Formats: sequence, structure tokens, C-alpha cells
Amino acid sequence: MKQKGLMNFFRKYHKWSGIILTLLLILFALSGIVLNHRSELAKISVNRNALPKYVRYKNWNNAAVKDMYGVSKDSVMVYGNIGIWLTDSTLTEFEDMNIGFPSGIDNRKVSKILKYKNNLYAGTLYGFFNYDNKNRKWNKITLPIKEENVVDMYTKGDDLYVMLRSHLLVTKDAKHFYEVNMPPPAGYDNKIGLFKTLWLLHSGEIYGKIGIYVVDIIGIIMIFMSVTGFILYLSKEKIKNKKNSREIRRKHGKRYKWNIKWHNKIGWITLIFLFINTTAGMFLRPPLLAAIFTSRVDKIPYTELDTPNPWYDILRRGIYLPEEDVHIISTYDGFYYSSDNFATIERFGKQPPASVMGVTVFEDIGEDRLLIGSFEGLFEWNIKTGYVYDVMKKEAYVAPIKKGPPVGDFMISGYGFDRNNNKVIFDYMQGAVGTNNEADFPDMNKDILKKSPMSIWGLCLEIHTGRIYQPILGIFYILVVPLVGLFTLFNLITGFIIWYKYYWRRGK
Repeated sequence: MKQKGLMNFFRKYHKWSGIILTLLLILFALSGIVLNHRSELAKISVNRNALPKYVRYKNWNNAAVKDMYGVSKDSVMVYGNIGIWLTDSTLTEFEDMNIGFPSGIDNRKVSKILKYKNNLYAGTLYGFFNYDNKNRKWNKITLPIKEENVVDMYTKGDDLYVMLRSHLLVTKDAKHFYEVNMPPPAGYDNKIGLFKTLWLLHSGEIYGKIGIYVVDIIGIIMIFMSVTGFILYLSKEKIKNKKNSREIRRKHGKRYKWNIKWHNKIGWITLIFLFINTTAGMFLRPPLLAAIFTSRVDKIPYTELDTPNPWYDILRRGIYLPEEDVHIISTYDGFYYSSDNFATIERFGKQPPASVMGVTVFEDIGEDRLLIGSFEGLFEWNIKTGYVYDVMKKEAYVAPIKKGPPVGDFMISGYGFDRNNNKVIFDYMQGAVGTNNEADFPDMNKDILKKSPMSIWGLCLEIHTGRIYQPILGIFYILVVPLVGLFTLFNLITGFIIWYKYYWRRGK
């Protein structure tokens, strides 16, 4: 009797939780497939005015600006997710400087602009570019490696260093590049963050292109299971309704048989893949992220992670301090330095706060200090003493005893100056904010807003992370991913039990 009651419980709540999850799971699956093919879909954009207000640009928010670069005394380039715009020192008129980049706002995602030997260069999500003054357009420069995502550039004397997420290149003429042989840092244990492992497992990238296609198929299967499950519910209601004619009930009976057959068969065959992918995804977002973020694990053999490159996919920013003759690099898991031109690399003992999303501000401000900005806030860090000063709160930084969310009170997405040459930070949510008082920064003009839509990849990221529900749920939107994940796991487990009990054993 108890077993029968338990099975009735499983059947009832497997049905109702599945019905409730149908639309959410379809959206998660579709958005996940798009996220797996960013470069292929980079040309597709969506008008921000057709989207919720929180993703629309206002006061240069949403990482519109990463930095500002003074090209000359009266020429300033403002760049970031909006591409590159040329303005004057009073920030009055803005001119579109994106000619030459491929179409699509994602192709204009600029990480760094730098003048080197009287030539202007730009590093973007999809390559390294040189500005042609005569034809007033950007030309792409081919790099000697397959990787294209340029995250930073800096100079040392006559050398230009171009940093990508896994490699560091150096050149003397921006034509011939050589890869810097970066050795493992002192104490390197050949392990990798559990977060990174789950990230690549969830996307399928852990097994390269084949793995991505497998996860795409898993997404399609999730959609199939959701749709067929909903059809089963509708068909059963039609069959049970005595008011319907025999012909209608017979028609829905056939539909029910086909859907239950394939819902069960596809479900039990792919159960383990659906279970693993769902579980991995749950831990990539708060609050479950906090449980795994600091954990390190062995690299899984025969995967993309099993590489001799100790810097695989973790490089984020770089800088050279001539006074100290030291290279400093910011990575996904901390800050490192080299005092012998990368013959050896050491990890800093005292680390400034930096978000898992990466460092957005990385500047030399003199006297052995670096300005470090990220979603944790804005800080001055003395590389010799380890002292950290909170610029926004005007006080010494004290590390929390217990690690909280990977964001601070100020989510720094960029750094620059206003019309009065006062320092300005670009907060992801608030936009342009003065470090001492209100910023005298102009509004985004209509031309910039018109030419800065949202990439389809960016929209799908909002859906896949659950942020799209923030206008409705407020801060509780962070519970969408873990709760949907838990109910999905419940559905997978109960679905298997029901299939085993009532279909497989009965058939056998």
C-alpha cells in the first residue's frame, strides 16, 4: 500500500511539475543552444527597445563603456560593448568609429585600444585590428594562433604584447608575432577550478566541437521531452472527457500512444546526459556557485582541459611597470608577476578583491600601486605591501571572513573621466558615476543608442542565467536556476521510476 501511494505521488507531481516547467525548460534549452554558437550568430542583434527596461542603455550602463583613450589633445575614443566612438575633450559630439568591423554588435565588443608606433590598434572579441587613417576604417590583422579573443594589450619598450585568453603574443612591428613561453607559476599543481570544469561540461566545450554538438542535441531532447510531456497531459484530458466524440477520443488515443512511447524511450536512453547537464548548470549560478567556486580538481583526461598550457582560458589583463621592471597579469584565479621577462612567474601572496567575471580596470597609478576594478568594486592595490584601499567607500579594504556573492556594492564595468576631467567609473547597473561626486557625463545620444542593439547571444545569456526574470522577481531571480534545476532532476528521477515500474517491467 505504501509503495502504491508513493508511486501515485510520483505520477501526480511528475505530471504537474513537468507542466509548470515546460515553457521554462524550452527557453533554457533554446538559449543554451544559441550560447554554444556565439561566433556563428554574432551578426544577429535585437532592438533593445523591444526588451525589458533593465537591458536598455541608460547613462552608459550595461557595460556600454569599458575605457576611454585619449588619441590626441582634443580627441578621445570611448569604447566597450558599444564599439568605438570618437569624441572631443568636452564629450560633446560623438562620431561612429566602427567602420571595418564585421556587422553585428558582438563583432564590435572592444576590450582595448592602444597607440603603438604612431598606429592605432584595437583588441576585440573576434580579433586584432589596425586603424587605416587614410580610408578611415579598421583592418583585421591575422594572428599566428587560432584563438581570436584579444583581452588586453600593453607595451614594454619597443615591444607590443597582445594578450588572449590562453596565450600571450609579442611583436615589434604588429606584423610578425611570437608567442611568449609562459612557464607554470611557482607551486603549480596542474589542477583547475571546479567552476571552470562544470562550465565546460555544461556547454560541451570540454570535448571540443563534438562535445558542443552533443550538448546541442541534449538541448533538443530537453525540448522534445517538455513538448511531448505537455502533449501527453492534453491528450489524456481529451480522452477522459466523455463529452468528446469517440472519433476525437480515438484520435487523441493514438497521439497519446505515440508520445508516451517516445517520451519514455528517449527519456531513459538520455537520462544520464540530461541529469549531468542539469546538475552542472545548477552550480554555475548563485547561490550554489558559492559552494564550488574556490574548489580545485584534477583535469579530466583526454578533454580540452587536459592541456600542457597552465594558462589555458584564464588570462584576462596584463601590464608592465617600467619602474619595477615587472610584468603583472590578472587571471581567472588571481594575480601573478614576472620580474625576469617570463622566465619565471610568481603568484602574489596578498591578493586584491576581483570578481569571477574578470578585472575591468587595470591601471598603473604610480608609487607601486595598481587601480583594480571589477564587479567587486574599485580598489587601489600596493603590489609591495599588499595594502588595499576601497576607492568608492574611501576606506581601507577588509576582506570578509565568509565569502559572499561575487559582486560588491559597485559593479565596475569601466573607467574614464568626465567633462571636468574628474575620474568616472561605469557601474554595470548605474552607469557613469563620479568617484568623488556626481559625474558630469553626457547622455547617450540617439545615434549611439540606435547603433547599439543587443546581440542575440547577449539576450540568450539573460534568459539562460535567469536574469530576464529580474523585473518580476527582483533579487529572488537568482533562485530561478537552482529551483528549475532541482525540479528538473526530480522529474528525471521520478520519470525513470515510473517508466521502470509501469512500462519496462510490464513490457518485460
